Amino acid sequence: MHLIETTLLLLLAVVVSGSIARITRIALPLVQIGLGAVIVLVTGRTVDLEPDIFFLLFLPPLLFLDGWRIPKEDLFRDRAVILELALGLVVFTVVGLGLLIWWMIPEMPMAVAFALAAILSPTDPIAVKAIAARAPIPKRLMHILEGESLLNDATGLTCMRIAVVAATTGVFSIGQAIGSFAWLALAGVAIGVGMTLAISTAKGWISRRWGEDVGAQIVISLLIPFAAYLTAEELHASGILAAVAAGITMSFTERGAAKGQSLALTRIRRAVVWDTVQFVANGVIFVILGEQMPSILARAAEVVAGTTRPEIWWLAVYVLGIVAALLALRFLWVWASLKLTIYRRRHRGPQTRVGLRLIAVMSLAGVRGAITLAGILTLPFVLADGTPMPSRSLAIFLAAGVIIVSLLVATFALPRLLKNVELPPEPSHQQEEDRSRIAAAQAALRAIEDAAHTMAEGKSNPDLYADIASRIMELYRQRIENRTHVNEDDAVAARQGDAIDRHLRLVGLAAEREELARRARAREIDSETARKLIREVDLAELR
Repeated sequence: MHLIETTLLLLLAVVVSGSIARITRIALPLVQIGLGAVIVLVTGRTVDLEPDIFFLLFLPPLLFLDGWRIPKEDLFRDRAVILELALGLVVFTVVGLGLLIWWMIPEMPMAVAFALAAILSPTDPIAVKAIAARAPIPKRLMHILEGESLLNDATGLTCMRIAVVAATTGVFSIGQAIGSFAWLALAGVAIGVGMTLAISTAKGWISRRWGEDVGAQIVISLLIPFAAYLTAEELHASGILAAVAAGITMSFTERGAAKGQSLALTRIRRAVVWDTVQFVANGVIFVILGEQMPSILARAAEVVAGTTRPEIWWLAVYVLGIVAALLALRFLWVWASLKLTIYRRRHRGPQTRVGLRLIAVMSLAGVRGAITLAGILTLPFVLADGTPMPSRSLAIFLAAGVIIVSLLVATFALPRLLKNVELPPEPSHQQEEDRSRIAAAQAALRAIEDAAHTMAEGKSNPDLYADIASRIMELYRQRIENRTHVNEDDAVAARQGDAIDRHLRLVGLAAEREELARRARAREIDSETARKLIREVDLAELR
């Protein structure tokens, strides 16, 4: 019963955190961490989740959704810099930071130090978005950060898994590590791709023959990441990479939705459900972090008391040292990566100068968050021989401290650095969008005309079908005419006209909704009819 009550308090804290963050203008993750601490002070109880359960509950859906929604074209365009950050930087961080932690804390075994360094290597773009809400990150830069986070989650967690095996067994072999990494990566990706393709093919076949159940389709999408993760873990592959690969594959299978694999209503409702899952999962993780901070601090203080540096202020020194090392390592790698990749002109022209402000933004934007916390809590409690895992509580405290300090540093420094930051601009997709709208409208005209002729055959009033078809086709002809221009000025004027049209339509829909609500309050229409009509207005506004 206490667990249920605490869980409800966690969900309440997630709900309240959004309003508090908007009112106080404090980064959302920091607000959620603070609310978690408040829950402990009020209830005196904390949530103790088994590491494997914690990992299973939160990571698969979050990584799956990241892979599903990230723009694949942008990911491919900046693939070089993303791979350098997601793979090279992770290895660079694990080696450099692992050696630093081992040197700085001699009592911490090397394998545990490298496990901590590995789990600190992934970044959290959701935290960056929350911090930069009042100083928006340039679109291309955000895509690079998202792509990096998508891949470095899997890389960092896989490296941590190898380090944990070395810590629990006391045996480490470079050849065995490379072989394990290859199996974890290749098998994980294959399982994620295969699982998504198999499930999507099966549900598509069933839907085409017996119809589509919207609720079942949504639940299936929620189960796919867990199925991929659990299958991979059962085969001793990387469940993390399986979840990521499943999400990326899902985005490609969804391209067949226009051919009938999913109803429009399914896609709309599914998007809302997944937005809710993402919000709740990320929020609960940060609230749990705040809730466990007092006990984490107490256990870490006990551990550090038995070392050669028993003073508790050494904990702050360790955290600040790790944060400084992370920033320095990232700064060096980002400078080299941008210098060699994003600004390189392959064919002609001088090479653009890499500004220190941009490098600083990229370095500070690498804040740690949900993945780091979820990963560090999976450290096993005991070694293979049954003895307690050395320095486990200290490692958890250091990870939690780095998350909070990196969030604080980014909260105060990132918005200021983002002002006037220079980055190669995103390529404009306006012409591509206009051509696609024209092609879609022309296809609609042909389909409507054919359907009207087919429906009118053998009917006593064929003119009725022709009149209605002409009225609908006129809307598509206007769309084609508005986007067929001779010069850019006409194109700009047409886009302004679209904006005006959209605004006036929204004004009209708002008036419709208000009138329907007034009639429902006055009991001029029954509640069921009011809900139906207001839903139609809501869907029109959403469109």
